[in-house]
Amino acid sequence: MRPLKADPAKDPTLDYERELWAAGAPVVIGIDEVGRGAVAGPVAVGAHAVLPSITDIPAGLRDSKLLSEARRTFVAPLLTEWGVGAVGYASAAEIDERGITATLGEAARRALLSLHEQGVDVTHAVIILDGSQDWLTPVLKAPLDIRTRIGADRLCASVAAASVGAKVARDQLMCDADEAHPEYAWASNKGYGSAAHYAGIAAHGLTELHRHTWIKA
Repeated sequence: MRPLKADPAKDPTLDYERELWAAGAPVVIGIDEVGRGAVAGPVAVGAHAVLPSITDIPAGLRDSKLLSEARRTFVAPLLTEWGVGAVGYASAAEIDERGITATLGEAARRALLSLHEQGVDVTHAVIILDGSQDWLTPVLKAPLDIRTRIGADRLCASVAAASVGAKVARDQLMCDADEAHPEYAWASNKGYGSAAHYAGIAAHGLTELHRHTWIKA
């Protein structure tokens, strides 16, 4: 695949991560969510841990929203050799029961637990959370060092990696679900409210993967 042309407005850096490492952080974990606005499927939260020894950024890495599906699929395998990544999920049923904010936090907590199981020192990490709202702290059993940062998915390479990892994993999950429920066109809309998706709902009703409280009868 032809390399992307460098674009400072789109290409993330390690500038902020380096600031955190210089201040003593032994590891930095970038976090980003995918699927927040979908009407079917889980919300997914990616977490990607990077160490001070990291230098280069994987070629083509950008916020997942700035990459085509083919580009994301190309970049995702490169991330497995660049830090440690994990994706946590919260189901549609959980979203219906607890609301999206709480379930975002729960999905992120599950991703962090996966990193811990892979040997990442989550307790002493500095965590970069994309956006201005800290929706992670309320679900934690012990406090972590969390820094919110608007635009982190575009600015910070660790968060961009989390974004790509979560997007690719969730997209694959929805494509797999499409095989059982092709009437909703999830392979193309990934659970978002496209015309084809709503046409499927009108004709066939809701499934266990739909967020029932989000869809007007």
